[in-house]
Amino acid sequence: MNQATQKQTDVSASANPGTPAWRNSICGAAALALVALLLAACGKEQPATTEAAPQPPPEAAPAATTGVAAVDGERITNADSEPGNWMTTGRTYDEQRFSPLTSINDQNAKDLGLAWHFDLDTKRGQEATPIVVDGTMYVSTAWSKVKALNAATGELLWEYDPKVPGDTAVYACCDVVNRGVAVWKGRVYVGTLDGRLVALDAETGLPVWEVHTTDPDKPYTITGAPRIVKGKVIIGNGGAEFGVRGYVSAYDATTGAMAWRFYTVPGNPANGFESPALEKAAATWHGEWWALGGGGTAWDSMAYDPELDLLYIGVGNGSPWNQHIRSPGGGDNLYLSSIVALRPETGEYVWHYQTTPGESWDYTATQHLILADLEIDGNVRHVIMQAPKNGFFYVLDRETGEFISAQNYVPVNWASGVDPETGRPIQNDAARFDIGKPAVVQPGPGGGHNWQPMSYSPLTGLVYIPAMETGFPYIADSDFKKRTKAFNVGVDFNAGSMPNDPAVQQQILSGVKGSLLAWDPVQKKEMWRVQHDGPWNGGVLTTAGDLLVQGIGNGQFNVYRATDGEKLWSFDAQTGIVAAPIAYTVDGEEYLAVEVGWGGIMALAPGIIGRKGADTRNVSRVLAFKLGGTDELPALPPLPERQLVQSDRKISDDEVAKGKAIYHRYCSTCHGDSAVSGGITPDLRYSKIPDSPAWDGVVLKGALHSAGMVGFAPELSEEDAKAIEDYVIFRARQTAESGHD
Repeated sequence: MNQATQKQTDVSASANPGTPAWRNSICGAAALALVALLLAACGKEQPATTEAAPQPPPEAAPAATTGVAAVDGERITNADSEPGNWMTTGRTYDEQRFSPLTSINDQNAKDLGLAWHFDLDTKRGQEATPIVVDGTMYVSTAWSKVKALNAATGELLWEYDPKVPGDTAVYACCDVVNRGVAVWKGRVYVGTLDGRLVALDAETGLPVWEVHTTDPDKPYTITGAPRIVKGKVIIGNGGAEFGVRGYVSAYDATTGAMAWRFYTVPGNPANGFESPALEKAAATWHGEWWALGGGGTAWDSMAYDPELDLLYIGVGNGSPWNQHIRSPGGGDNLYLSSIVALRPETGEYVWHYQTTPGESWDYTATQHLILADLEIDGNVRHVIMQAPKNGFFYVLDRETGEFISAQNYVPVNWASGVDPETGRPIQNDAARFDIGKPAVVQPGPGGGHNWQPMSYSPLTGLVYIPAMETGFPYIADSDFKKRTKAFNVGVDFNAGSMPNDPAVQQQILSGVKGSLLAWDPVQKKEMWRVQHDGPWNGGVLTTAGDLLVQGIGNGQFNVYRATDGEKLWSFDAQTGIVAAPIAYTVDGEEYLAVEVGWGGIMALAPGIIGRKGADTRNVSRVLAFKLGGTDELPALPPLPERQLVQSDRKISDDEVAKGKAIYHRYCSTCHGDSAVSGGITPDLRYSKIPDSPAWDGVVLKGALHSAGMVGFAPELSEEDAKAIEDYVIFRARQTAESGHD
């Protein structure tokens, strides 16, 4: 089932020893003693939520002997002594995404050029952060594929395809993406969209072991990058939009045996609780939440503090979003939308902080977590920072979870602020939507900041956030029931769909913005921003060369000065960029690299909003840049001509209304609001399938399931399929009549 191909080549090793002065510890013996006391106190916390592995993994093969063979916790902890490598997704365990390299800097960035490019074999969103160790780059792509490349030339060394079934795409809320791999002692680890964790030999790309981390009969997915701490591969999952219960699992890196599992929300009390932490959490829920899943999937961010020996995970939204359905009677619904600290060896709960009690708006706290030491009110505080979806920037004490500060970094109306004494948001009751009580809320479900990584520069003291300004009309679903192949969020996407009037559309679009925001976490305020054309842009890198690097949705790969945001250099990548860049060296020469290819949730569900300020053509590649680079991208072929659906079918207003409602329940999350594609899935208004004999075969029977278009029978009837077809034809006619795409 699994395949890998190998291509031999010579790989040059590189390392730049020496710890930069900026990274020297500011903590003395007194601080170390305090850490020891805190560790002793934390040892009395609640026991772990653990389970035995459902099946013994296959026997492990010997580890490969490459540069990756020497990657372990000590080497990652001391990553600053070899700044030319990028050994974990955030470069360091603290996830600052700051490179100490200085060869490329604000004085010579204008001389950058393309060093090499590598074309990828998938045409969906590319979101991975590459890993580079001693001259070899490891990168994952859409559909959970993995490539090993020569980091100096882009030459393919090997590739691995886990053969994810195409129909898994129906359960991927936000594209069939993958955000990266982990490396450890001669192996490369990847989580697959269909819920597997696979260990590959780093030298050959051949599978060593694989385990199913999720129940294959439930709509779980994996899109996040694993982290490896103390020999344990830690991975979460997604699927809250489809009604699952979230958890994080740890597996032995050598054998694949499961070490522990921490559930993020409580299950059915009648079955007992996996730990006292979950028994405590259950008191904050009402109704029969477990029958709906509960949510809380930890699908992306993690960070680790080796001194405190604490693993931090970000927990996602509720399932369904609508709390009135999920937990009638309210409650905080722990540990939704929370940062949770665990012991990495046992999964033992230590502390939590909840950013959005009673979450009801898809306000995940799965966004990027950053650890840093900041001087606040004259004292050095060991902090964890996050800009989650809810629009507030949080600074917490990472030893205890104590609230330090929070201030909104984008416009917010669901809360007027965060109480400085309790750390709880001062919520606006009008934002809590229900049947007959809609609410237009900022931010919307896309958040003020989504998964795209931010970066912290210890040189400027600023956090750089790929920020968004969006609102959303939350209208409760009056016909909610748990469905197999549709979002189960308790929100009526049909009632909140984009009006067809172009003037109204433009008014709405004028309020949708994106920016690169420089935020001072000590002063709790914005210092400056770079305004972008659209909301959906790439992750961020900072370097000791006073550089701030970001690709954006319109296809430009930009380098700015980190101190003031002045643009120093730009490159046309020919496609929208959403992934985060890295910096590394080979033989002492510095490179900047990024994976490009338009995609993600904004290229799917929001339709015309996702297309704002974006180059929606997907041209998936890895690009690497260096000073004096002379490579060139080939010219793109012209876009194929499109023709709107032509049909003389008579369609009544009632038939349009029925089709519109079914379309927005089942189809809009992939094919776009109001049948306007965001760029990576077919725009049905221009498809040859509507009003043809092929329609039922695709929509009901899954004739294109291998490409990700699952069949919707028996959930949809032939009459339902025809109603959707009627609506698509109607929208094609509207588009032709208005002259606006």
